[in-house]
Amino acid sequence: MKYNIHELSLEEKIGQMIIIGLNTETSVKNLEEIIEKYKVGGVLLYKKNYHQSYDEMIELVNKIKTLNQKNKIPMFISIDQEGGRVNRTPKEFENLPAANKLVKKSGEEDFVKRSGEITGEILHKLGINMDFAPVLDIKRFGDNHAIGDRAYSENIEEVSKYGIEYMQALQKHGIISVAKHFPGHGATKTDSHFHLPKIEEDMETLEKEDMQPFKKAIEHKVDGILMGHLKISKVTGKLPASMSKRFITKYLRKKYRYNGLVITDDVRMKGVRIRYGKNNAIKKAFLACNDMIIFKYDNDIEVIDKIIKLAKEGNLLKMKRINKSVMRILKVKEQYELKDEIVEKDEAFIENINNQIEEIRQKVL
Repeated sequence: MKYNIHELSLEEKIGQMIIIGLNTETSVKNLEEIIEKYKVGGVLLYKKNYHQSYDEMIELVNKIKTLNQKNKIPMFISIDQEGGRVNRTPKEFENLPAANKLVKKSGEEDFVKRSGEITGEILHKLGINMDFAPVLDIKRFGDNHAIGDRAYSENIEEVSKYGIEYMQALQKHGIISVAKHFPGHGATKTDSHFHLPKIEEDMETLEKEDMQPFKKAIEHKVDGILMGHLKISKVTGKLPASMSKRFITKYLRKKYRYNGLVITDDVRMKGVRIRYGKNNAIKKAFLACNDMIIFKYDNDIEVIDKIIKLAKEGNLLKMKRINKSVMRILKVKEQYELKDEIVEKDEAFIENINNQIEEIRQKVL
């Protein structure tokens, strides 16, 4: 289906540029306001939203889809699903091994590709259409580091190879793949959930190493790239890459000729929130020319009203820039033919998919 950007009001355009993280019970209770009033472009689900239960997850996804049927544009229903310690699937599903463990056991049998296929099937059946995966960071520290075993390898070529395989497996099943965390979280020991990491390497090193897997993913038509809250001392100054218009424009848009979605990591992570304030961080992320902003909702949804007010006053973004982002968003939604269709439960599918996961777990773990 083709969407006409000229039929959208400014409020609807700003709404499309927002992905709300349903961080609390309150945010789930207030879904009607989030979707009907603000017409947000997407939501990000967490396990606590559905108490880890398959039935509750299907119920929540269907509630989101039903509420959004009144709006002109279908929603991104997104999730962080990697396997290993970042697992958002309901408790009824077995958990696939972490990326690094899959690669170490891959040989004649490509466990990464199989894992991507299985993940794509599960997400499609759950009514999810966007996954913040693969992780294209390079593994430099131990398994328990912020990235650690979430990364495919210490080897740049392997990260690129397996990351692209996983990405393509998701896409094959109609799942929009958003690679993370650009320009590379593996280059720092700090976890951006708690502090603002600083990358000390120069750009020449970053381009040769950490940014290479993202460059390759762009060449293979990745749908979206998640900007990390990572300060590069010699390039972004006091700002993280996620809030640096200069960095996003110079490297992603111009140097790598990337015209897909650029999405921030959650701008209410502790490291960013403490440094900039939770609402100011959202404003800075918009000004940096990200196409979509992720922020966890915690009882103060009126921040969207402030963003709309600033846009109307011309103090935030020029209409030309807003339209560019919204056109990118609509293009992806058109490409994947997103629909707000109700999801049917399928208990037999769970048993079948768990048998496949258990087979991989036996061989890998």
